[in-house]
Amino acid sequence: MIPNALKALNRDAWLLFLTRFTRLFAYGLISVVLVFYLVGIGLTESQTGLVLTLTLIGDTAISLYLTTQADRVGRRRMLIIGALLMAAAGLVFALTRNFFWLVVAGTIGVISPSGNEVGPFLSIEQAALSHVIPGRARTEVFAWYTLAGSLATAIGALCGGALTHALQKTAVAPVGSYRVVVICYAALGVALAVIFTRLSAAAEVSAPGEESTPGSLKSFLGLGRSRRVVAKLATLFALDSFAGGFVVQSFAAYWFYLRFGVDPGTLGVIFFWANIFAGLSSLFASRLASRFGLINTMVATHLPSNILLILVPLMPNLKLAVAVLLVRFSISQMDVPTRQSYTMAVVSADERSAAAGITGVARTTGAAISPLFVGFLFARPRLISVPFYLAGTLKIVYDLLLYKQFVGLRPPEEAS
Repeated sequence: MIPNALKALNRDAWLLFLTRFTRLFAYGLISVVLVFYLVGIGLTESQTGLVLTLTLIGDTAISLYLTTQADRVGRRRMLIIGALLMAAAGLVFALTRNFFWLVVAGTIGVISPSGNEVGPFLSIEQAALSHVIPGRARTEVFAWYTLAGSLATAIGALCGGALTHALQKTAVAPVGSYRVVVICYAALGVALAVIFTRLSAAAEVSAPGEESTPGSLKSFLGLGRSRRVVAKLATLFALDSFAGGFVVQSFAAYWFYLRFGVDPGTLGVIFFWANIFAGLSSLFASRLASRFGLINTMVATHLPSNILLILVPLMPNLKLAVAVLLVRFSISQMDVPTRQSYTMAVVSADERSAAAGITGVARTTGAAISPLFVGFLFARPRLISVPFYLAGTLKIVYDLLLYKQFVGLRPPEEAS
């Protein structure tokens, strides 16, 4: 019953799957209630948008440093630091209502308003995972790795909604129930740091028996030969994430509340299934990529999902809006494992952490800007659906540019 690509995974690879699941569970847990919590403790929608924007900007700066230094200082060490920053941010968010300290904690720490990856984790884990698996199995392993994250986000969103609903039924105030979820987020950050301590030296660049080329790691933010390719990918990924930032899961959940009056418990169920469908779609991505190529798969699956995104706010009732959203999620993540695999394939092996880090930071930077505009749009009832239109249109532009720039650059396994 275990897929062939997973049978060959060693202890470090399974630990990286576990850290991915733990982290994305925490992100899903907090994403459904984060905007409700910030508004509930007294922030306006505009202030909430500003906090989320500064949170992502801070994640960008932290991630850029940790990921570009990871191959030199140590991947495990940087992952532990990131997990502790995640725990610290959750703790401060739970303990204060002060806008200034929320901004500071969000900027320095690691908080995910979208339910998706933020911080240095994904970039360093991708590089480490690529070191401990064969190249021919990379895309399929990344597909299962993506599925693990999507399942974790889905379960986290479901648990976040269910937990707040259960607490409120026992006479706990809504803000108090949201705060419990934030505290759980901080605790999971501590657990994540403990798991990272169990990684072995095999996940590092200079693993025993592996040839090391330290001179090539330092020329520009950890990049040398791969600089030009990474610069192009980073620019395009930033555009995609800027578009996606208009519909991060926290704001999408709040949109359903404003438009249809959906409570957090129901929202948890909706986004549970949305993330389940998204995760399952990643498995089909590896099969399509093996037949049609990574770039072709990325573009051909991403385009229709963006058209569906534009259609969500055009639906006249809740059932149709949820149906379109779920169909969109069922194909929206096919580009994720293919994108990750493609990035790892077209850069030098000793530049993978830096390449993944810089492209990841580009994505975070793009996503950091959008929530600021979304906050202002949500403050105006007539404009609450505009983010869906902006996100879908900009993502279509990204797909077309990506195909034009990279259709001729094939990974080694496809070229052979």
